[in-house]
Amino acid sequence: MIVRAESDGTLVMISQNDHASAAGFFATHWGNSHFERPQPFESNVRATYLHDLAWLYEETSPRFDSQSGRTPNYMQVPNESQIDTYRWANDWLFGIDRYAGLLASKHRTGIWKSRYGIMKQPHYPIRKLSAELEAFAAESHEQQDAVAAEFDQREIATNYNLLQVWDLLSLYICTNERLQEQTIDPVPTAYAKDAPVCMRLVPVAAGRISIDPYPFDQPSLDISVVYRRLPKCVFENEPTFKKAFFGTTPQLASFTFINPALLSH
Repeated sequence: MIVRAESDGTLVMISQNDHASAAGFFATHWGNSHFERPQPFESNVRATYLHDLAWLYEETSPRFDSQSGRTPNYMQVPNESQIDTYRWANDWLFGIDRYAGLLASKHRTGIWKSRYGIMKQPHYPIRKLSAELEAFAAESHEQQDAVAAEFDQREIATNYNLLQVWDLLSLYICTNERLQEQTIDPVPTAYAKDAPVCMRLVPVAAGRISIDPYPFDQPSLDISVVYRRLPKCVFENEPTFKKAFFGTTPQLASFTFINPALLSH
């Protein structure tokens, strides 16, 4: 669960799977005269929509820390407690679409391995993993290598990079109360040649974001993210928190990504 303690004292909560749906929406609309459409299209979109499926177990009953009176952000949830659900999500998706399963599995282990060092911006420092996570990562890499042998290696590498970009675009709008300028680098533009670019995100008005170079298949792209806004950040006990969470009406946060070339017209 993405958890944001807002400046007004409220708590914004966005499920990992709603965040993933936003990332999948970006993947679906990716491609124009400057950016090649994802290929294979359906598998890329499926992998992106489902890359955080393992969090479904957590999100059916968000955690509560009785000592702090708070619910933890996803970065504070121990990965070791989710290994069984990671394995379940991998097996489930591999059973439906081996290519999508490969990308989603690589995304998970890549998060633990600093996105394999491919992302210059945002930068992710190397993390020290527990022996349990290292063992599961090794198990996952073995499974990934067996499936990857069936496909084109350059294409897989490009699609893994693209999944990171779509994930980061979604995190940009989901994890920040106030949007600020951000850079994503590298961003692939094609499969046939190595031509990545540096992408710049600049908020130009409330909910309106300039993205340069512009990667989508329509002049501007509208997107909405489901969230819950709880009345406060700290709760007396778990039943009070759970009642507030499940009793809060889901809302939509709406954003528009704009081609900066159109802003001067």
